[in-house]
Amino acid sequence: MPKFLLVVFVGAFASVSAIAELTIIYDTGHTKPIAPLLKPFVSDQVLPDHPGTAADSADQNVLTGATLGNLLPVRSPGLLVGDLAGRQLEPGVQERLAQGNPRPFFLIGSDRVSLEWLATHRDTLISLGAVGMLVQADTEQDVRHVAEISQGLSITLGSGSDLASALGIDRYPVLITRDGITQ
Repeated sequence: MPKFLLVVFVGAFASVSAIAELTIIYDTGHTKPIAPLLKPFVSDQVLPDHPGTAADSADQNVLTGATLGNLLPVRSPGLLVGDLAGRQLEPGVQERLAQGNPRPFFLIGSDRVSLEWLATHRDTLISLGAVGMLVQADTEQDVRHVAEISQGLSITLGSGSDLASALGIDRYPVLITRDGITQ
């Protein structure tokens, strides 16, 4: 290996270790700690309220894969299981759906009504390439029931409150496409 490349190669590794510690270059005073956001991904060890140097906190903060138990329960305040029949979309929602919804998606819960809806519409949802959001689940068993029925569908866990509010809906299960919101 030529001397020049060896120096560049060694120099690159030396500079990586020099940037390992973070330095705050600007703080608006409105920053929020990241610890609450990391809780689902952190082992049972406690995150410090005020992070110290990388050397001080490296042994305390061990990031791990999120466990299902850390993500539960899933709640969506303002959303209830039920029928959308007779409800009209708020003005502008249909236009927003037509413009900004390239892929069909659905909201479901782990309740009996949602599970029956999912079982009934599963093949249609797969053919549409729809993705789902589980907006209500209390236990790991709830999530497993949904997973058993949804074989072949991609479903994530999360609160659907903000999304439902933006779309003007308060019920699930629903399918949301460019053409509108249906059950």
